[in-house]
Order: sequence, then structure tokens, then C-alpha cells
Amino acid sequence: MDAEALDELAGQLHGEALGAQGLLQLAATTSLAAYAVWAAVLMPGFRRVPLRLQVPYVPSSAQQVANVMGLLRGRTGKTADLGSGDGRLVIAAYKQGLRPAVGYELNPWLLWLARYRAHRDGYEGKVSFLKQDLWKANLSDCYNVIVFLAPSVKDPLAAKLLAELPDEARVVAGRFPFPSWTPSSTMGQGLQQAWAYDMKEVRRAARSSTDGRAL
Repeated sequence: MDAEALDELAGQLHGEALGAQGLLQLAATTSLAAYAVWAAVLMPGFRRVPLRLQVPYVPSSAQQVANVMGLLRGRTGKTADLGSGDGRLVIAAYKQGLRPAVGYELNPWLLWLARYRAHRDGYEGKVSFLKQDLWKANLSDCYNVIVFLAPSVKDPLAAKLLAELPDEARVVAGRFPFPSWTPSSTMGQGLQQAWAYDMKEVRRAARSSTDGRAL
């Protein structure tokens, strides 16, 4: 695939959130080719992950990216995108001064696309995309965490973040909030909405809830 074709593919993925069906349609117009793309592009990152923790790839829209960056404005420190997909949020974080900026992604094709995007936009060597299971990643040195994941994984992920993140950390969730946490701020509406959670406040609320039950 030449550079012109790669630019065209990246440009298509950079537009509106396509969803699984839209991604398949980029590859082919026949159902057989669409299935082949699903098997080759989306499935490899899932094979080692339990079914209940699998999350399909859906690109973030420009407005979703803007809302997430708005909730991280003025912050500093290491920033991680859990399930970084095509890398657009990691690059946006770096451009906003959130450094180092790291993406965790298991799918090798999405990792390739993210690294290509970084190379194309002049951020190669400035941002990192790691082929690593987000459930096994050590997040104890992260001060900003971006989460565009399905509701089914929010509860186990909340437990991991509570156990690992420093009090000064902020978690920003896109599309779906953490059901058991109260956000400190939010931006946008509907599927464009993003929620910010400050770990110190989340832990304080968790302790208060525990103390109340003990009484």
C-alpha cells in the first residue's frame, strides 16, 4: 500500500465515528471481504482478552476529542489512553502539552495505524503506542487517563484505577460514564459527552460510602 493510499485510509478513519459497520465498509463492498477485514483487523487484539472485557473499535469524533482535551486543559504529567485505537487522542494529548503521552492497544493493525498517523503528523518518537493489555499495564505513574471503553468494562476498570492511580490523577471517560463514580465536571452532550473524575474525590466518596455502611 503506497503513501497516498495510506493517507486516504487515515483520512477516512479521522472523520466521523464509523463504528464496526463503517470500518468494514472501508475495506470492501461484499460481505465476504467485510468478514475478512473483521477477522484480520479487529479480532487479533481480542484473542487473549476474556469475552466480557472485549471492547470493539469505534473511532473518536473530532468533537469527542475536543471535549476530552477540554477536560484535561491546564493539566500536566504522564497521560495514558487505554485502548488507544488509531492514536488520535494520544497525539492530541501530546499537542496539548500532556507528556509523556502513551497509548495501550492490543490490536496490531490499530497499532500500525496509530504509529503511521504519528509519523505522518510529525510526532514519531514523541508519542508511544504500546502493544500491551490495558488490564496488565501499571498505571501508578499516570496523572491523566483517557477511557473510551464500553460500559461492560467500567466496573472492573474502576477497581483497577482506584488501586493504582495517584490521588492527583484525573480520569476522563468518553461516550459512557463510570456508573459508580460522581464526575467533578463534564463537557458535551449525548455520545459526544465526556466526564472527568478526580481520584482524590472518588476515593473520598468511596470512603464515605464504606463508613456509612459500617454504621
